[in-house]
Amino acid sequence: MQTDILHSDIVIVGGGPVGALAALRLKQAGRDVLLIEARARDVQVRDARALALSWYSREQLAAAGAWPDNLPATDIDSVHVSQQQAWGRTVITRDDLALPHLGAVVDYPVLAHSLGEALAAQGVPVLWQHKVRAVQSLARYASLTVEDADGRSRRLTARLVVLAEGGALAESLPGIQRHVHDYHQTALLAEISTSLPHGNIAYERFADAGPFALLPHGERMMLVWTRTPDDAQRLIDADEASVLAELQQAFGERLGSFSAIGERAAFPLLLRQLNRVVSGRVVMIGNAAQTMHPVAAQGFNLGLRDAVALSELLADAADPGDAALLRRYAAARRVDSHAVVGFTHGLIQLFDGAGPLLKQLRGAGMNLLDSVPPLRKRFASHLVFGV
Repeated sequence: MQTDILHSDIVIVGGGPVGALAALRLKQAGRDVLLIEARARDVQVRDARALALSWYSREQLAAAGAWPDNLPATDIDSVHVSQQQAWGRTVITRDDLALPHLGAVVDYPVLAHSLGEALAAQGVPVLWQHKVRAVQSLARYASLTVEDADGRSRRLTARLVVLAEGGALAESLPGIQRHVHDYHQTALLAEISTSLPHGNIAYERFADAGPFALLPHGERMMLVWTRTPDDAQRLIDADEASVLAELQQAFGERLGSFSAIGERAAFPLLLRQLNRVVSGRVVMIGNAAQTMHPVAAQGFNLGLRDAVALSELLADAADPGDAALLRRYAAARRVDSHAVVGFTHGLIQLFDGAGPLLKQLRGAGMNLLDSVPPLRKRFASHLVFGV
């Protein structure tokens, strides 16, 4: 049953980190903003992911009041990139960019809780435990049909709707199509104990069985290993010693011996990207616009840059849903988005093979990047700040 109509200047759908950051930044700019989130306010987020955030992302979250000094996170001071059983490696350090750190690793539930606290502290209106069932863009406003936890629906209107939820709402809009590429791969996640300290180094290793990252995570390391679905399930079902032995063989002994592995989880890997991120008075950011392979840990940082760019553009806008304004946003984000998606997709294609010639070519490329400081610094800048 439909009840009252609520209007807000800007409505953001999706209270994950990207949507929450956009809401905080717009609230700080003095905009009338409403956030809609499907989960209940006090329900703890259950997500096994540890997020590798760039220094730029961390600073933007801090500016929004969502990264307090006591937030439990682990700094990344350098990134070591190599391949299994072949020469060639690249090391990027914080000194390359004269930064305090290259980034940090934080658990998804920790960041979600911190953002929730910031939303409450700064008085951002949030419709918790509400689901958007439909969105429609009209000439002067956009309309949403929202359902609460008891099944009651209401109509909301806004001059601009921002989709940050990563669901299917965007595909119901005119002119929007989603390109999907199935890698037929699965990300295996687990926390790993090592005999040597990590020294705040993140490792990206292109192994014969699939690329993996080892991220500093407290005193331990967080493993993100790309495997075939069958391999991932085998590693989930295998005993601890077998998994650690396989990882040790693929990585070597830079961290000494792998001594323990925590609970294992797996996620399918897909590339999803919209043909356009604006439809009328609706704009898509973060996972609503694109999701990508976790290699190089760029997807989440790209989404946060979407939120920052949009909030900065809308800060003083007379009409946040103005077509020319939204075209400017789409054009401004196109280069960064396409570059990052192309880079991550290209890495998977380049490193999906273990032939000796291919390994030699990859090794030469990594050594070139490592030995030419201006090239390495420019590459590092793109990873941290975007393109």
